[in-house]
Amino acid sequence: MTLPMTEQNPSRPPLHILLAAPRGFCAGVDRAIQIVEQALERHGAPVYVRHEIVHNRFVVDSLKARGAIFVDELDEVPAGAHVVFSAHGVPKSVPVDAESRGLSYFDATCPLVSKVHRQAERQVEAGRHIIFVGHRGHPEVIGTFGQVPQGAMTLVETVEDAEAVQIADGTDLAFLTQTTLSVDDTADIVATLQRRFPGITGPKGEDICYATSNRQAAVKAIAGRCDLVLVIGAPNSSNSLRLVEVAERSGTPARLVQRAEDIDFVWLDGVGTLGITAGASAPEILVRQFITHISGRFDVREEQVVTAEESIIFKLPRELATRADAA
Repeated sequence: MTLPMTEQNPSRPPLHILLAAPRGFCAGVDRAIQIVEQALERHGAPVYVRHEIVHNRFVVDSLKARGAIFVDELDEVPAGAHVVFSAHGVPKSVPVDAESRGLSYFDATCPLVSKVHRQAERQVEAGRHIIFVGHRGHPEVIGTFGQVPQGAMTLVETVEDAEAVQIADGTDLAFLTQTTLSVDDTADIVATLQRRFPGITGPKGEDICYATSNRQAAVKAIAGRCDLVLVIGAPNSSNSLRLVEVAERSGTPARLVQRAEDIDFVWLDGVGTLGITAGASAPEILVRQFITHISGRFDVREEQVVTAEESIIFKLPRELATRADAA
């Protein structure tokens, strides 16, 4: 779909922008932000949020302006306060700690992450050791490991890890994955695990979430037509970093940028077609700000390349949902 062109100005060089679609917010991010907003509306400021609700500074700053206070750990939250857990999920010990301190909490964990948590519990209950594919230190990985007893899971990050991991003979195995990984990398890692451990049990459906898969496919669809791809997202956003990798593996240079002001126009020297996408934590307003900023230097023609339509909506927690939401 070709979008309306900006006003023509012959003094500016032409630039064709390909907008990947889907891009930007996913249903889990939408839900998490709404939980903070509804908590603020119902209970007033301040509402505390453990860790960044999603990995995007614009979103975090917007919620701060409305009265959200972001903390690293629960011991920074005063007794009796309201607190929200981030979309990435938390170990089981966190809500237990919140209850012991008399905190009223809302769990904004993405339902697709919660699904992985339940799978981990079931596999351990079935007597299986879990090989978990993910990135060490990522909040989602920490939260998933915190669902099961210590030692019940082993982390692998790469094909090399999958080749090297040692499991005692006779151990029943299962594998699970982080939801925001590279689709292609994960397929290679899983294939390696299945070759090394033929009896390993996997999830019935893919753990990598629909939004991650769709955004990577959308970048693949435009990368070959672009001279450069800009990915709008945060440096600590796993799904945004994967979009950069997808573009680069398609043979197109790519850069991760957070704000329009971060663009170095030297990057656009010789660029006739620019691809733009946004990670699942980045709002559409940032995309429009980028295009407005670029339009100050170029005659921009926009074309949206749609590879999938997304209609998934996740319900809010019952205690925050309106009657219409809960129906």
